[in-house]
Amino acid sequence: MRTSAAILLCFATIASAAVQTEKVRNDKVAVIDCRLRPGETQPLNSTHPGVTVYFQGGALEITPQGGKAQKVTVKPGDAVFRPAQAGVVKNTGASEIHFARVDFLGSGGSETWGTTGLSPNYKLLFENSYTRVYDIRIPAGTREPQHTHKNRVVVCLSGAKLVHLMPDGREEPSTLQTGEIAWRLGATHIGQNLGATDLWVIAIEPK
Repeated sequence: MRTSAAILLCFATIASAAVQTEKVRNDKVAVIDCRLRPGETQPLNSTHPGVTVYFQGGALEITPQGGKAQKVTVKPGDAVFRPAQAGVVKNTGASEIHFARVDFLGSGGSETWGTTGLSPNYKLLFENSYTRVYDIRIPAGTREPQHTHKNRVVVCLSGAKLVHLMPDGREEPSTLQTGEIAWRLGATHIGQNLGATDLWVIAIEPK
C-alpha cells in the first residue's frame, strides 16, 4: 500500500509540473523557456542564481524551503533576480504564466559596468555580481545611435524586423520574434527597426 501511494504521489507531482524547454546552454548560462498553468508548480533552482523575465503576468506563490509562502504579482517585462535557493513556485492565478529563466553557471565577477557602452535610450533595470540587466525599446521605423553590447541573453516581448549596421559598413539581419529567447554575442553596432512593430527586449548579460 505504501508503494502504491508513493507511485500515485509521483504521478501527481509530474502532472502538476511546469512545461520547460531549454533554449540556450553554454559556459555562462542555461536558459529555460517555462510555461506554468494555473495550479502548477516549479522547483526553485537550489544550485544556481538567476534572473526570471516574464512574458505574461499573473499571480504566484513562492515558498522557499523552510520559509513562509509569499504571494507575488508579476507583469509582462518584469525581470527579477533569484538567489540560489531551494523551494517551490506555484501559479495561483487563473491564466498561464509564460517566463524565461536564466540560470548563471559561473561564479560572477566584481566589475561594475553601469551604463557603459549602452545606448542612451536603454533602461538599466539592475546590476549585481552576476549580471547586468536592461530594457531595450526601438520604435518602428527608427534607429539607435551606435553602442556596444556584451555577450547576452535576449528575451523578446515584442518582435520586429531588425538590421544591425556595423562600424565597417556591413549590415547583419537581426530580426526577433515575439516570445523568442536567444544568445547574442557582444558587438558594436547601430540597431535599426525596419518593421511596422515596436521592438521590446530584456537583455541579460552574465558576468
